[in-house]
Amino acid sequence: MDKILAQTLTDKQVALFSATMPTAIRRISEQYLNDPVEVKVKSKTQTSSNTRQRFLFIKHHAKGEALTRIMETEAHDAAIVFVRTRSATEEVAGMLNARGFRASAINGDIPQNLREKTVEQLKSSRIDVLVATDVAARGLDVERISHVFNYDIPLDTESYVHRIGRTGRAGRSGEAVLFVTPREKRMLRSIEKATRQTVEQMSLPSVEDVNASRLDRFSERITATLVGEDLEEYRGLVSSYVENHNTPAEDVAAALVSMVHEGRSLLLDEKDDSGMRGALPEFREDNDRGGRYEDRGPRTDRGPKGAPSAAPGNALYRLAVGRNNRVTPGHVVGAITGEAGLTGAQIGSIDIRPTHTLVELPEHLSGDQWAALTKTRIGGELIRIEKDAGDPRRAPAAVAATTGTAIRAASRRGRARADSAAARSPATEPDPRADGDLGGMNIRC
Repeated sequence: MDKILAQTLTDKQVALFSATMPTAIRRISEQYLNDPVEVKVKSKTQTSSNTRQRFLFIKHHAKGEALTRIMETEAHDAAIVFVRTRSATEEVAGMLNARGFRASAINGDIPQNLREKTVEQLKSSRIDVLVATDVAARGLDVERISHVFNYDIPLDTESYVHRIGRTGRAGRSGEAVLFVTPREKRMLRSIEKATRQTVEQMSLPSVEDVNASRLDRFSERITATLVGEDLEEYRGLVSSYVENHNTPAEDVAAALVSMVHEGRSLLLDEKDDSGMRGALPEFREDNDRGGRYEDRGPRTDRGPKGAPSAAPGNALYRLAVGRNNRVTPGHVVGAITGEAGLTGAQIGSIDIRPTHTLVELPEHLSGDQWAALTKTRIGGELIRIEKDAGDPRRAPAAVAATTGTAIRAASRRGRARADSAAARSPATEPDPRADGDLGGMNIRC
């Protein structure tokens, strides 16, 4: 805007239209408009009364798990999830797809025609979740949107109003959920003050809530199949198996369910809550909701600044692939959950560095899990998993044995990258990535 207006004629007529009036737009109006008249439409509140607004007070690393639990337990048609960065749209959409939701990402880097195609897919129910940045979602109007999730809290109150305006339109009811981390408590107060509405606190759905919802959906699928499908051929197959193998029909049905879920459990276990321990700090209500929540210990209890640390019961593991291999958090999560059978809740922080990745996993992996991970590849490269040398719980002998392996692996990767560097155009170079969040994990790229 600055560049365009600076090159226009001095004698001109200018009108400025903006859905919101953040500081940057107001500065432009003051600089380039002559005695402008500002037109406002006043209302009692800036948000629709048809939209119920709630917030979840949660630590950053647990947002992904919280999002999927809410979506599993609350009836919804379509949802839009707002994040701050381009990379976060892709990471959160990838996490949701991995957990069984039909999701797509839109951001400013995606061509307009593809963005329009994605929105049409949302309208026609081919996808159910849109993960978007504020810029990419401007002007979005889809009747199906029943839920708006502020995965990343907006930087200003006007953006919040615009975000939740995507639901509760034309007399329809809507739900707006805001994830608030301890450091963002003051912004919650600013939002309430700007909208003249109290945002009510909500609780994270429990394992029991999620399991009850899964069982209900599973029963509905069985009922729909019994009513709408011709099962005569399959009845014959089951009857034949029961008779020939002297096996109870219930056992055959259970085996078929296991096959459908590829051996994965339909229900969450209490141990799946391990990744949520300490993720829901107490929200101390005060007169103006403006107090700062102090949930961190002294620096000496948290290790060196910027250094990842593992939660109790977990340990840091080093993977021999990193940003130079175009590794993303989604790749790491998919490889570990798909090959070792770990759940997303069992994966802690992920720190992607140029030549390697540090990931937090349970300290004591089973023999089968370790064997599977030693054979795991990301982007065709063996991850060569090992306990991180900087983890104090790593045995000295293991440090000595694996450090040499890591050095040799790094050398081989260095030669491989040198050989391929000439063929890599600048457009395909990996970009530095901002901090994000995925699946209940703290992501650092």
